[in-house]
Amino acid sequence: MIHAVNLLSLPNNASLSGPSVTPIAFVHAIILAYERVNLSPKSALLKAQITPELLKLTDAGITALQMELISGAAMQELDDEGLGWFTRRLPWGSYGMLARASISAPTLGVALKRWCRHHGLLTDDITLKLSVAGDVATLSLAEHRDLGALREFCLVSVLRNVHGVACWLLDSRIAVTAARFPFAPPPHAKVYKVLFTGPTAFHAAQASIQFDARYLSLPLHRDEAALQHMLQRALPLTVLQYRRDRLLVQRVRQTLLAHPEQAHSAEDLAALLLMSPRTLHRQLKEEGASLQALKDEVRQKLAKDLLLRTDRPIKQVAQASGFMNEKSFIRAFKSWTGQSPADFRRQSSAP
Repeated sequence: MIHAVNLLSLPNNASLSGPSVTPIAFVHAIILAYERVNLSPKSALLKAQITPELLKLTDAGITALQMELISGAAMQELDDEGLGWFTRRLPWGSYGMLARASISAPTLGVALKRWCRHHGLLTDDITLKLSVAGDVATLSLAEHRDLGALREFCLVSVLRNVHGVACWLLDSRIAVTAARFPFAPPPHAKVYKVLFTGPTAFHAAQASIQFDARYLSLPLHRDEAALQHMLQRALPLTVLQYRRDRLLVQRVRQTLLAHPEQAHSAEDLAALLLMSPRTLHRQLKEEGASLQALKDEVRQKLAKDLLLRTDRPIKQVAQASGFMNEKSFIRAFKSWTGQSPADFRRQSSAP
């Protein structure tokens, strides 16, 4: 079934010998959950190949697969997908139930609102809330009791869990633009740069993550068959690198509109989007789009608007529309409309 904590596993090649970047502090939190119910974590630690010597190293880390193994074993042995965070345990399958309730939503925004609402049925120790201000979506977490020594593990896990499910529902990378937590930076604070792609702030009023609100209007890309497959194992959620970004086409359009004179080449545009030209072309192809078609679409719109709404000379219209010279602009405009820019302006302004 889907595991909340497993989404803490950091993306890598899912090898026990891979990068050891998940902090050992999260393992100690799992051990504490065992101790609270007088059970031994020995079996789970053995499955994950986490030795007593490793546990003694305060600055140590484990791999994604080790975190996958120990958290999955702990959830089943404790029958608690919350791993002791809450007043009452979350029996095995609780988060799978939330996923099932969310997958029929028409958009990600509706799915996340359902997730937040239904999470409140599982526990009233915390409350999840989705809010939107302008083009920024915020998923915040309010605490209603002292979570004690498990606080950091709980807050990070719950937010990572929702973020991972959102990415899975869209089959898309969703960049976290900001993360905030209501505690001091832990000794392993550097790992937050990997857990959350945007800048992380500590000493905040409450825990939250932010991302582009336009993702909320996108339709889900998963069905019942995909859900059944996903519920068998959390690994696809934790280590799958979502290569595609379903907002990329919109981001390209927006960037071309905002910087027409700075996006003449794929290299220039890719730099503005903070990615490589190769990645830009590949991801656009995955979305069934091409850079040239998007450039033509945006440039045609800009050119028509300028020709109709201003009396700028054709040369200035060409430059403002992202063309290097007037001749190339006139040639492109004729291919779009069958008219020269001057004829288009003259005909459109005729009574």
